[in-house]
Amino acid sequence: MRRHFMKKQSFIIVFLLLPLVLNVSCLGQQTETPMEKTEKESLYSTIQGFVGNWWNGSDLYPDPCGWTPIQGVDCDVVDGLWYVTGLSIGPIHDNYPSCTEDSEFRSHLFEFKHLKTLTFYNCFVSANNHGKSISSLNWGKLGGTLESLEFRENPGLTGRIPQGFGEIMKLQSLVLLENGLSGALPNNLGNLVSLRRLVLAGNRFTGGIPASLGNLTKLLIFDSSRNYLTGVLPNTIGGMNSILKLDLSNNFLSGKLPNEIGNLKTLTLLDLWNNKFSGGLTQSLQEVTSLEEMVLSDNPIGGNLMGFKWENLQNLVTLDLSKTGLTGEIPESIGELKRLRFLGLNDNNLIGNLSPKLADLPSLSTVRLNGNNFSGELKFSKWFYEKMGRRFGAWSNPNLCYAMELLSSSNVPVGVKPCREKLSYLNIDSGTKLDTNESVGQTSGSTAVRLKAKASVLCCTFDGSWWEFGFQKMVVVLLLTGFIL
Repeated sequence: MRRHFMKKQSFIIVFLLLPLVLNVSCLGQQTETPMEKTEKESLYSTIQGFVGNWWNGSDLYPDPCGWTPIQGVDCDVVDGLWYVTGLSIGPIHDNYPSCTEDSEFRSHLFEFKHLKTLTFYNCFVSANNHGKSISSLNWGKLGGTLESLEFRENPGLTGRIPQGFGEIMKLQSLVLLENGLSGALPNNLGNLVSLRRLVLAGNRFTGGIPASLGNLTKLLIFDSSRNYLTGVLPNTIGGMNSILKLDLSNNFLSGKLPNEIGNLKTLTLLDLWNNKFSGGLTQSLQEVTSLEEMVLSDNPIGGNLMGFKWENLQNLVTLDLSKTGLTGEIPESIGELKRLRFLGLNDNNLIGNLSPKLADLPSLSTVRLNGNNFSGELKFSKWFYEKMGRRFGAWSNPNLCYAMELLSSSNVPVGVKPCREKLSYLNIDSGTKLDTNESVGQTSGSTAVRLKAKASVLCCTFDGSWWEFGFQKMVVVLLLTGFIL
């Protein structure tokens, strides 16, 4: 009876578990998604073209999107089949094979039907045989799917940007960073109206900035720094009305900044360092209230800071106008930039007294005022000098000095002399003070000895004039001692 009961119980358990087992079996069959044959062949051939013919993908990775995945390859299922959606070539991962010196762009690269991202990192490293150029054919075949195209740190990649790049209409990110590319920027880059990031930095591009780039109304980042670009900044730059970061530093761009730059209402970074811009500060910059970093240093801009509504730029954190040929005084309105951390006005022709309001800026951590013609006494507190240390630069202002009471402090401004101080002496006979323009003397018979003292004395300077104060003081003391004796 008990045996019969156990058999019946076992039958019930098997009956209950059977659907679950069948379901798991079916699920396992469903996960074995096949990859389209031509897609797989394109993948093997494309990678082999860059790493060398020794690489046998079909043996090493028989299921590249399944149980034998290839690092640097992303896949997705479309209509029940695996397709390549992302491909990274180069030693992005530790165990990824390096590219061969004979790397080539095979036609299979342009056969991927759903490729969204394509990256080449440190693949073309040798410039032997005049380097390797980017294939100029077939890029338009990826125009319906490719959203991101990047070439990073490929010094052996030379030649021009292919015209075909301007046909990848869905492209949102084009990064050509630190390669060996040269030539002019193609005008048809302005056709990429979906572009959000355009990085062309660290190459050898020449010529001007195409006016067509003003069509890129969705662009957030434009970085073409560290090239050899020339000409003026086109007025159409104002069409980039979504841009956050504009970096054109370290080129040979010239002329006056266009008024249309004031249309960039979302701009947070403007870096034009080390170009040849001139014509004074463009007034429309004061309308870009979103600016956090304005770097215009090393440009012969000229003009002055007055008449510019600095108080509008309340988001400004970095203001670098060093080596720009500025004249005149520093306006009081710069003292209203409460978020300012870095102020660079060094190596200009600025004059006048420095406002103590600068010390009241709560976030200020670095001030560079050296190499100008500022004058008068610095009115900053001892606490300010202790806070700033060497990050406060005011040297090479020959008519600038600091208060004498700071002489005992170890935190005096570097390279700045102490101010001149009025001196007075006691009349030896009456015990009353004489002005330094009066004479100090004692009559002996018919002979009167008089001593004329200077109205002021210079001390403690960095040009070796400490001895002047010490010597003059010693003479006065010796003479007075002689009178008393």
